[in-house]
Amino acid sequence: MEKEQGLIIDWLNMPTYNTIMCLAVGAAFCSLAVMGKNIIAKEKIDPTGWSLNLGVLGTLLFFTGLHMTLTWPLAKYFPFDNIVFGEPSLAIGAILLAFSFLFWKDSATIKTLDNPISHISRIFRHFKFLFYGLGLALIAIGIAGVKYQLFAAPPEEPISGQFAEYPMVEAIFISGLWALTGLASLLVPSFFEKYAADIQPQLDTFTKVKYGLVYGLGFIFLLFGAFNYFTHIGLIVNTMK
Repeated sequence: MEKEQGLIIDWLNMPTYNTIMCLAVGAAFCSLAVMGKNIIAKEKIDPTGWSLNLGVLGTLLFFTGLHMTLTWPLAKYFPFDNIVFGEPSLAIGAILLAFSFLFWKDSATIKTLDNPISHISRIFRHFKFLFYGLGLALIAIGIAGVKYQLFAAPPEEPISGQFAEYPMVEAIFISGLWALTGLASLLVPSFFEKYAADIQPQLDTFTKVKYGLVYGLGFIFLLFGAFNYFTHIGLIVNTMK
């Protein structure tokens, strides 16, 4: 895998989708946070637009995640990528498709309801065990990332490769994203349980914290995904046979 001129990678045996996965996750988290805020603040809502948006993002994550999950190992040199990127993307993609289906099917109803968040919450509170399991899994991935110093970029990767001699830098950064996403997933069921009782939604402090966490994570994933398009292209160019 290495020659005198530096790192050489057989890219035919290492397909990877974490660029589009990262971008789609970021867009999805930002979208969900804004949707929730619009409903709670009683602003104008557009369930049909939400459905199409989440349907596109869910499709991207579901199929890339499904292929990565079922093709073992998809990345010959980094088989843990199947677990780290593939399985969470598959789960998040499936959840987004469920949201998309609900918003499409009940679009007219949701627009006429005085408290649409209650209707949505009564349905999605049944997903709580999936959210709990996914949250714990993401935190476990974050811990594994630090323990085994995963995610470190090689020197041949532009920008990120500047930290190749300090593998804990990228390990902590990406593991932190996974762990915080896990925390957000653990908090989601409490949101649905609270508003399933048909109480009027309020932008209280705890709700604002949840919104800030989900939106902030989405924004970071979005920027990091876009950033990876440059760094990953550069890595491929610098390590081709």
